[in-house]
Amino acid sequence: MIERRQRHTRFLLLATLTLACLLHAMASPREAHADPFAQAVQALNAKSFKAKTEAVDGLVALGDRRALPVLQALSAGRLFVRKSDVAVVIGTRTGGGYVLTDVLTSAAVGEVGRRDVKKISANNRLRKHIRDAVGRLGLFSADANVRLAAARNLLKSPSADVAELLRDALNSETVGQVREVLTVSLAAAELADGTSEQRIAAIEVLAGSLDPNVKALLSRLLLQDGDGSFREPDLAVRSAAAAALTRIDNQLFLFAIGENLFHGLSLGSVLLLAAIGLAITFGVMGVINMAHGEMIMLGAYTTFVVQQAFRFLLPPEFFGLYLLAAIPAAFCVAGAFGIAIERGVIRFLYGRPLETLLATWGVSLILQQLVRSVFGATNREVANPDWMSGAIELAGGVALTYNRIYIIAFGFLVAGALAAVIRFTQFGLNMRAVTQNRGMSAAMGIPTGRVDVMTFGLGSGIAGMAGVALSQITNVSPNLGQGFIVDSFMVVVFGGVGSLWGTVVGALSLGLVNKFLEPFAGVVLAKIALLVLIILFIQKRPRGLFALKGRAAEA
Repeated sequence: MIERRQRHTRFLLLATLTLACLLHAMASPREAHADPFAQAVQALNAKSFKAKTEAVDGLVALGDRRALPVLQALSAGRLFVRKSDVAVVIGTRTGGGYVLTDVLTSAAVGEVGRRDVKKISANNRLRKHIRDAVGRLGLFSADANVRLAAARNLLKSPSADVAELLRDALNSETVGQVREVLTVSLAAAELADGTSEQRIAAIEVLAGSLDPNVKALLSRLLLQDGDGSFREPDLAVRSAAAAALTRIDNQLFLFAIGENLFHGLSLGSVLLLAAIGLAITFGVMGVINMAHGEMIMLGAYTTFVVQQAFRFLLPPEFFGLYLLAAIPAAFCVAGAFGIAIERGVIRFLYGRPLETLLATWGVSLILQQLVRSVFGATNREVANPDWMSGAIELAGGVALTYNRIYIIAFGFLVAGALAAVIRFTQFGLNMRAVTQNRGMSAAMGIPTGRVDVMTFGLGSGIAGMAGVALSQITNVSPNLGQGFIVDSFMVVVFGGVGSLWGTVVGALSLGLVNKFLEPFAGVVLAKIALLVLIILFIQKRPRGLFALKGRAAEA
C-alpha cells in the first residue's frame, strides 16, 4: 500500500515537471528556435552588469545591423523584458504604458501597461561601453553621415578585433568618401596585428591618408622606451613607418602652402575692397581721406539694418537674400555720405593735403560718435546666409570657408566692374583725363568739380560695399574701419597712386606676403616686417609698382 502511494506520488511529480516544461516551451517559442542574434539579445537580460557588458560585446561581434537600435534603446533606458513571455522588446512610453517594438523584426507588437514590462537597467560604465559599441555598429547605419562618423571614430582607437567588422562594412559600402575612411580604418586595425608583410602593406595604405590620427599612429611605432629599445621591434615595419611619415609630412607641407595661398587671397581681397575706393579718390583728387574707414563702417551698419528689416518684415524663406539687397543699399548710403563730405568740407580744401587730412580725421570721429549714438557702442552681429555658411573640407585639415570664397569672388567682381566703368563710360574717360592733367581737362570743358564729387561718391560707395563683405567675417562696431585705413593707404602707395591695377596687385601681394610671414613671425611681427618691406620698396620706387603718367607723374 505504501509502495503504491510512493509510485503514484512519483508519477504525479514526473507528470507535473513534464507539463511545466511543455508550458514553458509553448510560452517561449523564441528560445526553442532562437537564432544567434535572438540569443545575444536575450543575454542582455543578465543580472550583473559584467554579464551585460559581455552580452553587448557578443551582440556587436555578430555584426548584425539590428543590434544598433537595441543598444541605443538599452543606453536610453527603453529596453524591456515583457513579463508574459520573457521576450526582450523596445518600449516607447505613452500616457498609460508602452508601445512595444519587436527587436527581431522591428515591427510593432502592441501596447502594454507599465506593470507588464521590466526595464533592463544600465549603469554609467555600461553606457560608455554601449557608446563605443554603437560607434562600431554605426558602420551599418542607413545614414551615410553616421557611417562616416563611425569609421572616423574607429580610426581614433584602432584594434584588431574590429578588422572583420570593417571588412564587412567596406564590402557593402557604396559612398566614396565613407569607403576611403573605412579603408584607412581597416589598415589601422590590421597594423595592430598580423605578419610583418601584412603590417607593411597596411602602412602603405596609411601613407596615403593625411588624417592626424594616422600620423600619430605611425609615430608611435618609432617611439623608444626608457631603456633605448623601440616599441616596434621589427626593423622593416619601422622603416616603412618612417618612409610613410616623410611622405605624409611632404603632403601636409604642400597643403599648408595651399591653405596659406587661400587665406592670403582672402586677406588680399578684403584689402582690395577696402583700398580700391581710396585709390581712385586719392589718385584723382589728391585728397588724404582719413574718413575712408568710416565709409566701410557705414556699409557694414547698412548691412545690419537690411538684415533686421528682412528678419522682421519678410517671411523667413527670404532671409537669405538680405545680403544681395545690402550691396546696393550700402553703396548708396556710403556714397551719399561721401558726396556730403566732399561738398561740405573737402571742396574748400583742394590743394592743401594737410588740411584735408585733419578735416577728414575730424569727420571720421564725428561719424563714429554718430553711429554710437544710433546703434550703441556694442558690437552688432551680422549672420551669414545659409548659402555662405559651411566650408569645403580638403585633406590635411584644410577647410575653405564659403564666406571667404564669396569675398574673393566679390573683390574681383568689384575690381572688374570698376575697370569697365573707367574704361568704357564717359564718366570714366573724364576721370582719367582729370587724373592725368586737371588744368588741361578744365580747359577742354570737362566739369572737374562734378568729376571730383562723383569720384568721391564712387570711392565712398565702393568702401561701403567693402563693409558688406567685412560684416560676413567680423563683428560690426563703430571702430570697424579704423583697422583698415592704414592698410588701405599702404596698398595704394605700394601699388601706385591712382592706378587701379596697381591697387589690385598691391592688395593681393600684401595679403599673400602677410599670411606667409605669420606662421614664422606671428601676427604683430608680420605686420611690422611688411611695413619695413614697403618702406624699403618705396625708397627704390617712390611712385609704386604702377606709376601713372601725366599730372600724377609731374607732381
